[in-house]
Order: sequence, then C-alpha cells, then structure tokens
Amino acid sequence: MVVLGGGYAGVMAANRLRQRTDVAVTLINSRPVFVDRIRLHQLVGGSDDAVVDYADVLADGVRLVVDTAIRIEAAGRSVLLSSANTIGYDYLIYAVGSASADPVVPGAAEFAHPVAGLEEAQRLRSAVDAAPASAAITVVGGGPTGIETAAELAEGGRDVTLICGGVLGPYLHPNARRSVAKRLAKLGITVLQGAEAKAVAVTADAVELTDGRRLSSDVTIWTAGFAVPELARSSGLTTDASGRLLTDETLTSVDDGRIVGAGDAVSPSGRPLRMSGQAAFPLGAQAADTVLSRIAGSVPKPIDSGFAGQCLSLGRRAGVFQFAHRDDTAKSYYVSGRLGAALKEIACKAGFRHLTTEARTPGGYTWFTDDSRQARLSQHPRTEHRR
Repeated sequence: MVVLGGGYAGVMAANRLRQRTDVAVTLINSRPVFVDRIRLHQLVGGSDDAVVDYADVLADGVRLVVDTAIRIEAAGRSVLLSSANTIGYDYLIYAVGSASADPVVPGAAEFAHPVAGLEEAQRLRSAVDAAPASAAITVVGGGPTGIETAAELAEGGRDVTLICGGVLGPYLHPNARRSVAKRLAKLGITVLQGAEAKAVAVTADAVELTDGRRLSSDVTIWTAGFAVPELARSSGLTTDASGRLLTDETLTSVDDGRIVGAGDAVSPSGRPLRMSGQAAFPLGAQAADTVLSRIAGSVPKPIDSGFAGQCLSLGRRAGVFQFAHRDDTAKSYYVSGRLGAALKEIACKAGFRHLTTEARTPGGYTWFTDDSRQARLSQHPRTEHRR
C-alpha cells in the first residue's frame, strides 16, 4: 500500500491500513515533519511552530519516504519520484492535499506572501518580524485563513487591514458574521468588504482596489484561494475542472480500481467536500476502508462524511464556533468569545488526537456522518468531468 501525501488525510489513511498486519504501508511526503496546517496562522503570529515529528502521528510499521511524486504510472502500478526512484504498489491512496492557488491579480505572485504551506508561513513570519512595529500589514481574503491570520497579527499589536473582496466570512451565518466583525474591530483591524473592496493589483508597497483606492502596505498577505497539485491530471487520470482526482462515491478513481482518493484533492462524483481538516480525517479513513474492503473481496461502502460546523480563532483569547447541519450549511447559532476560543482549541487538539489514536488502535476512528448525501446525488446527478 502506498499513500501519497502526509497531511491529515494521508496519515489517517496510512494508520488505518494497519488494521491488516499482512500489508506493507509506505507514506510518501515531501517533508520529514508533519505540518499541523490548521495552526499555520499561529506560526505567523509566533504562538506555535505548527510542526510535529512523524514518529508522534504515524503507526508503527508505516514506512516514511521523504520524496516528491512526479508521476503516477497507473498501468505499471508505480510512482515515479523526484529522486528518480520508483515505488511500486498494489493499491495507491491519493492524498496530496492542497496549496495556495496561483494568484491572477497583477503583482500578487511577486509581492504578496501566501500562507497555506509551512515554508510560506515561515517566510511570512520572517517578513513580519523584520517589519517595524508601525508597519502596515494587509491581508487579502475574507475566508477563515485571512480572518485568523489578521486576528493573530492584530492581537500582537500590528496595524492590520483585511480586504475581503466580498463578504466577511462567507460561510458564516449573519449572526456569527456580526460577532466576528465586532471582534476584529475590537482588535483594531480595518475590514473592507464589498465588490469595491477587491484587490486588483499588488505592488511592493501597496494594494490597489477596484474603486481606485491605493492602500499602503509594507507586508501583504495573500489568502484568497486554494488549489490542488497537478499530479493526477499530469499522470493521465481523470480529474474535475479544478484538478481533483475524480472518483465514485467509494473514493475509487473512475479510471483505475487500484487508485483511491482522499482529502482536498479528491472529487467524489464531481461533488467535492469543503477543503478542511474536518473533511480530511473521515475521507482518509474511508479511503483506507475502501482499500481494505477490496483486499477482503467485499463491496466498499459509499462515503458518508458529515460536518459539525466551522471554528475560527480570533487571536488567542477569542473565537467563534459556527454550528452547521451535517450537509455543511450553517445554522443560525454559534458560540463566541472565550468559549469560542476554547472550542476552537479543543477542535485543533481533537484532530491531532484522531491521528495518534488511530496510530495506536487502527480502525478506532469514527466521524460525523451525512446520510443525505446519497439522496442529494440521486436527485441532482452530475456526470460531467474534465481531464
């Protein structure tokens, strides 16, 4: 068994495969350390380093190969690595995750700092540390990453402007959104919303908006958008329009029954779940279950991952937990303030605990389910796909 990607979904899958002692599991990852990605905004703010030793999260017997997959040879059941080595497999779990999307706004790639990856967050941390205390910091993107990064820096005394390019926290119910806006205002963050507050150009010292305003910016942070690696597409596998591996509802590639997807880079029936750790853990577990079912000669079950909500840290002393229906639509109620921060921290620690518990007791992880997914798919089938 080969697992590509050592994030939340990949580690969960690798650990769960150890339910069978007669299989060899290899995890291929480009870094020698596990990145606790939901804490990268804390790395930027200086309250966490966001990395963990793989020995703390991987089950005994899982072999870690630090390398990068550059092509999947499905016909030969092998993976070509950047080191020129080749690793063969009987089954492959594709869990390569996501990264910052290449910005299309002029100047953003040259002058703005992404924060979706470890090295990106480390470089941003250095840039913030090197900037004077009075420096103007601009965060572009009003989603969870933008909100959390802006709050972390503002709580540390930085002058922060958050450019939403639309509505603040689009996932949130209006009630929770108002609570978040109130907290950001208390931290001194200038929040710019609406179509006129969209970044259209970035320079070394400014961000230009749709309405012509030019905001001075000593450090510009880009959090607008995520993308998946091109590995599946470049390997000739069928993907959705965004490059996610296209699978059926058991997470099996539509091209090859020996390839199973998990996490941000998989698109079951062309209807991917929200990119999040909350989806990655159960998808990783269900990918492993699909492989184990095929080995055992039984029929894999369709995915049934559900959501509990979305939690945001607003600095170290406040947060918001937005409750949701299992189908990932926000409910009208939420928890905020110190209790919201406590729930956010509980959620972060729970994710790490899911991995360590599964490492010790493979097969023990359980998750929120969403029994309505199959009914929704049958009512609104979607069969189109793109290579």
